[in-house]
Amino acid sequence: MTLLSDQADDIRALVGSADPGAVWAVGGPDGVHAASHATDDAVFDVGGLTAVLALWPALGSLVEEGVLRLHTPLAAYGEEAAAGTPVGTTAHHLLTHADGTAALTRLAEHLSDSSLAELAATRVWHPLGMTRTRYADGVLHAPLADLVRFLSHLLAPADTDGPTGITPAWTAESLRIRTGELTPARGLLWHPAPHGVWVCPAPAAATGPALWVSPGRRRWAVLLPTLPPGRHTTLRTAFRDAAFALP
Repeated sequence: MTLLSDQADDIRALVGSADPGAVWAVGGPDGVHAASHATDDAVFDVGGLTAVLALWPALGSLVEEGVLRLHTPLAAYGEEAAAGTPVGTTAHHLLTHADGTAALTRLAEHLSDSSLAELAATRVWHPLGMTRTRYADGVLHAPLADLVRFLSHLLAPADTDGPTGITPAWTAESLRIRTGELTPARGLLWHPAPHGVWVCPAPAAATGPALWVSPGRRRWAVLLPTLPPGRHTTLRTAFRDAAFALP
């Protein structure tokens, strides 16, 4: 669903008035429909998006291989995989828990015998052509163009140089409520939001970059704000509403 010119103008005005230095884009499976004027060589701190840019697809690749089963207790993968977690904990529990990312990272590294950085680079970023996404001083960095590749592929997986871990099945499993009647509702490392949208990080963690996707509307959005912590919530909400408003 292509963004209309009036919608694009509204988003530019909104972000321009609230955070003139922010970088943003809205698009679909075919790429960008509207965006800020970020320079092609600019690389941004996207450490707040590590859960979905690195960990989520890396786990998806392990699930696709059959190396990881979401409902199998971690103890089945060895003591190291289950260390520090309650008896009976599964990857599914961790994927739907606010504090599960550290244990999931340890699990992914244990199962792949490599660091998360190496696992994501080999299995996700390189096949997608995200050639400038990398860790620097322990923090994930990426240019806007790489984020566009990631989000466009998520909505419509295209031919790549190899498996990416972002399969239609894994995306469908992740972008639906997996917590039953428990609150807050969660998918698998993704969080539901209004307008049939999924967001990462969680809405409560409104202190940095954010990604939104809506399979139903065939649209994605990314916002890299420059506002100081504590002033992001209003902009994030308004940006999301403007990006995913009908039509």
